[in-house]
Amino acid sequence: MKSEGINLFDFVSPIDYRYCGRDEKIREKLGPYLSEQAFIRYLTKVEAALTNTFAERGVCSKEIAQEIEKASRQITAEEVYLEEDRIKHPIMALVNCIKRRVSGKVRAYVHFTATSMDIICTAEATRYRDFTNNLLIPKLLELEKTLINLARLEKKTVQIGRTHGQYAEPITFGFAIAQYVSRLGSRITKIRDTANNLRGKIAGAVGAYGALSVFIDDPVEFEQQVLSKLDMKPSPISTQIVEAEFMTDYVYAIISAFGVLANVADDMRHLQRSEIAEVQEFFGKEQVGSSTMPQKRNPVSFEMVKSMWKAIMPRIITVYSDQISEHQRDLTNLESSKFIAEILGVFYVCVSLLKETMSTLAVNKANLKKNFDMGKDLALAEPAHILLSAHGHPNAHEHVSKLVSESQKTGKAFAELLFEDKAVEDYLKSFNQKQLSIFTNPETYIGVADRKAEDICRYWERKLAL
Repeated sequence: MKSEGINLFDFVSPIDYRYCGRDEKIREKLGPYLSEQAFIRYLTKVEAALTNTFAERGVCSKEIAQEIEKASRQITAEEVYLEEDRIKHPIMALVNCIKRRVSGKVRAYVHFTATSMDIICTAEATRYRDFTNNLLIPKLLELEKTLINLARLEKKTVQIGRTHGQYAEPITFGFAIAQYVSRLGSRITKIRDTANNLRGKIAGAVGAYGALSVFIDDPVEFEQQVLSKLDMKPSPISTQIVEAEFMTDYVYAIISAFGVLANVADDMRHLQRSEIAEVQEFFGKEQVGSSTMPQKRNPVSFEMVKSMWKAIMPRIITVYSDQISEHQRDLTNLESSKFIAEILGVFYVCVSLLKETMSTLAVNKANLKKNFDMGKDLALAEPAHILLSAHGHPNAHEHVSKLVSESQKTGKAFAELLFEDKAVEDYLKSFNQKQLSIFTNPETYIGVADRKAEDICRYWERKLAL
């Protein structure tokens, strides 16, 4: 294995050279959890916890355990991979590297009674949990707080609602953002719960504690003792691997949260369309929108989030496929599961990107009003037919539909046509003042959008302790 002359632009994965490689802050944050060096470090933590527990049980001396732990802390990913190139086995390569750093009498207790997947399953669960608690959740909470602030700030800003790409009924922009406050909030709790429910194992080659039971009378309790040193719980029952559903649930929570991010990004990029222009993502002083059109101010950050979601979302199929392992173990998930770290890295990058983009989002209230004014007249068709029905009109929906068609054909305002219509004159006389005022002040026809936005913000602030 030669590393001379390698730089970040020699890497193959975009997560390395494009998103982490050029941004030292991102690399420094993700590295301790998701890098290959981090993986080796977590493997050695499990090995040390195992030997320390043997020492506590009197199987080996405390000095032996201390020597193994000291040696484990010195191991580098490079030396392990060099050894793996030689012997073609990743965990035996790690074991050999530790053994080279300890005295002869100590070597027998390195990886004692364990199988490779005891170490790998536990290390993966531990590092992903630590990544989630120490890095991902704080960043998700920053994004959630950003959305809450925006929803609260714009909770009374009237916007025309849209369904199927068409004008619908009035809402507020803050209400629209509050939808994402709620959806992201539920995903944050799901991610936190599933991350902290990831499991490890110290149960041996087929999960029945065979080798361990030769030396330990209570191997199940011993397993719990080892894992407690890592603040980890054991799988209720194992084969050579932990029950797959713990990791499956965790990655599902990540990818479903990614879907919420993609939906936010897609909505915002559509609202930035030239003909809508209700929002605008920040555009730097020297930023370029097009190589040929200097006037372009593209929603590039929002489009990046959606694009990366498209690359990552289908990988959940691989995670579901990895639930299947033949009998007590096969290797069909060994390589595919390594890409979970990449899923997590890309997701973190997108959470960070969306948080920064939403923090600097410009809301164009003039265009919000302009678009609302364009759609507000026909939006009155809903309250018209409901109120007519409530006051006894036998076929209000069909009658109002005809008035809408006439308005679209003639260009005459729907409200004007309604109040000129002799066929509904007697019904209109039954409307009370509050009901009549809707037709002169359509911006009041927002239900409780502003209050609901505030309720949602307050709920998630309490729930997430923001």
